[in-house]
Amino acid sequence: MQKITPFLWFDNNAEEAMNFYTSIFPNSKIESVARYPEGAPVPAGTVMSATFELLGQEFMVLNGGPQYKFNEAVSFFVSCDTQEEVDNLWNQLTDGGEEGPCGWLKDKFGLSWQIIPTILGELMGDHNPVKAQNVMQAMFQMKKIDSAKLKQAYEQA
Repeated sequence: MQKITPFLWFDNNAEEAMNFYTSIFPNSKIESVARYPEGAPVPAGTVMSATFELLGQEFMVLNGGPQYKFNEAVSFFVSCDTQEEVDNLWNQLTDGGEEGPCGWLKDKFGLSWQIIPTILGELMGDHNPVKAQNVMQAMFQMKKIDSAKLKQAYEQA
């Protein structure tokens, strides 16, 4: 068991979110579900809390009511090996959500994600500051990160 587990507070749609996330990421599964009993302030059988796993990372969810909302101060950074992976995750996570700048997005539940190709870090970490700067400037013009455009900017220096 991992020592630190992200705990996500939802108003009333934790089960929908958990099912959505496990359908998007490969090697994912729902591990446990606890439901509210009769007499609870929500309908009996509604998910109270649950645990699930995405790519080996455990998460916990709670249907805790409308007191708290997600914001960009916390996001999940997903390293993608290919542009196809970036495109697939971006398209699924922005469906019903919203695109943000530089690879950031909010999904339909309001949770923030960063969908980033690994090549971005490689190119921006180049010892040639002009190449790295060109890549950074290209990234600033993007919502979904486009690896081909990053490479093109890199090669212009």
